[in-house]
Amino acid sequence: MHRRLIAIFLLLMSSVAYAASSATVTLTVQNMTCAVCKITVKKALEKVPGVASAQVDFEKKTATVEFDPDKVTPATLTKATTDAGFPATVKK
Repeated sequence: MHRRLIAIFLLLMSSVAYAASSATVTLTVQNMTCAVCKITVKKALEKVPGVASAQVDFEKKTATVEFDPDKVTPATLTKATTDAGFPATVKK
């Protein structure tokens, strides 16, 4: 029983640590002209180590990225999209 309680405690603590190390940023993305561009931007962001998810909105020309700030910065995310041909800036 004691081991089970310790295991549950450790599981809960790891979940809290994960939640605390998550951040979200919205990028304004340039040069998106078609649906394929949206896919390219999404894939470029998802390849960056530390990115948990990326949602790209073609109509609004934005990408919302959930990431681990201990592993990646918004500057790294904008570089990834720029390297893919879609310059981005952090939306204010």
